[in-house]
Amino acid sequence: MDHAEARAEMAAAFRWAAREDMHEGVANHFSLAVNDAGTEFLINPVKHFSTMKASDLWVVDVDDPDSAKGDNAPDPTAWGLHGSLHRHVPHARCAMHVHSTYATVLASLADSRLPAIDQNSAMFHNRQVIDEGYGGLALEDEGTRCAKMFQDPSVRTMIMGNHGVLFIGETVAETFMRMYYFERAARNYILALQTGRELRHLSEEVAERTAQQIEGSDGADVAFLRGIRDVLDREEPDYVQ
Repeated sequence: MDHAEARAEMAAAFRWAAREDMHEGVANHFSLAVNDAGTEFLINPVKHFSTMKASDLWVVDVDDPDSAKGDNAPDPTAWGLHGSLHRHVPHARCAMHVHSTYATVLASLADSRLPAIDQNSAMFHNRQVIDEGYGGLALEDEGTRCAKMFQDPSVRTMIMGNHGVLFIGETVAETFMRMYYFERAARNYILALQTGRELRHLSEEVAERTAQQIEGSDGADVAFLRGIRDVLDREEPDYVQ
């Protein structure tokens, strides 16, 4: 199988992450399971996000380390972090890891929680986990440790202390929208902190209700990704190649 549509969605996500400056050049990875068991997944090789094409993506098998080796192969942290996620977290069909600016600033604070201070941050209320145990590059041991923190299916956002941020989901659209809105929410929070003024926190009741309402917005993620692809179809149509 060539997984053409899955590849195109992934390539669009890479291109848009670059446009939003949520990339580290040729570092960081997005992955997507392409078999029912979730053991085979698409992932990016060492290539700049802004030039990623559908055909560039590798298919890696969590049961075959050699599938992640070769010319221009994904770097070892791709196998360590994403291989562990697809091996140990069945509901992590898609995973996106970035060191985006505001999320990483948040991950660098002693208190790395994203509080519900606006509608965007409410989306992550009681749905985030903070990794307090950064132990170096996300090689296999570190990746396995992180994967174990995603056992609660309601938690799909990890603020990786001293590192960055990691999102999981069922689809490219769902996961990318989560990543996009987290970065915007983190930006608003960091800017609000910089005012030095008291923050207006949402109540537990309102924050939870808002999170549930956003989760119930069927099709919003699909429409968001479709909008991104409409722009790319006009301006960077080679992403689907």
